[in-house]
Amino acid sequence: MDWDDPVNDKVGNILLSRIMGADVRLDESGFDIGIRQSWEEAIAEVEASGGTPYAIPAGASEHPLGGLGFANRAFEVAEQEERLGVFFDTVVVCTVTGSTHAGMIAGFAALEDLTGRPRRVLGIDASATLERTVDQVTRIARDTAALIELGRDLRDDEITVLEGWAGDLYGIPVESTIEAIRLSGRL
Repeated sequence: MDWDDPVNDKVGNILLSRIMGADVRLDESGFDIGIRQSWEEAIAEVEASGGTPYAIPAGASEHPLGGLGFANRAFEVAEQEERLGVFFDTVVVCTVTGSTHAGMIAGFAALEDLTGRPRRVLGIDASATLERTVDQVTRIARDTAALIELGRDLRDDEITVLEGWAGDLYGIPVESTIEAIRLSGRL
């Protein structure tokens, strides 16, 4: 693990997964947005036991349908905007594995084509692997745009991943992270 904390494997999402009955296996090689050998081994183990796995990787980002729910989320935002009488010209999301950001890029591109109202979807890199994250968001966004039949390629200016907030490693707090948590707690 990248973070030497004696309870790191017993809290947060790992704990929730176990409570919900998941067979949780931690890969000691640390964070990576790609598919690992341990992933392939788990799938092979299910198949070898006669099962048929339906594999959904972290964030559903390597799943061919991973961005679709978030493309639809863009239309949900538009419905809420109409009810509230507002328009958000910029949407900001956290970007790690890419499907949230990428799906929203495709969905908002479709909305722009329908309404003529452009907006920016900014992804804040939290992966600390900026180049790989940009490549992954771009690929997923373009694949999702094809799935929703956007009818055009996404423009480069529609895909924005901003760096500078990730810290040194994904999920490992740095001093500015701790200070932000303290400030939030005080306020």
